[in-house]
Amino acid sequence: MPTVCHFEIPADDPQRAKKFYEDLFGWEIKHYPDMDYYGIMTGPEGKALNGGMMKRQAPEQTPVNYIDVDSVESYAKKVQDLGGRIVMEKTPVPGMGWFIICLDSENNAFGLWEGDEKAA
Repeated sequence: MPTVCHFEIPADDPQRAKKFYEDLFGWEIKHYPDMDYYGIMTGPEGKALNGGMMKRQAPEQTPVNYIDVDSVESYAKKVQDLGGRIVMEKTPVPGMGWFIICLDSENNAFGLWEGDEKAA
């Protein structure tokens, strides 16, 4: 059964948001300057759902949960068949996998994630 595997938080000021979440929850947040992305560790490996943070790309950008699936393409088709929409086509995260951003039937954004070390 597909499950939530990752979350992302957009931030107008990522450094300010980093301090907020570190001070509030004690999360470990590491900046990856080559991607201008922040990895968020919410707890011990295998026990916690971890995520990321980046600079907000658009005023309406909201947090997104990613669902781990075996094929982003087949699930994207299901999304459309059920009345949802694809708002960002299949995109690689080199060496890690692929993602697609969707809207559900109520206009809520979510991501589909397919792990693939060969993604480029």
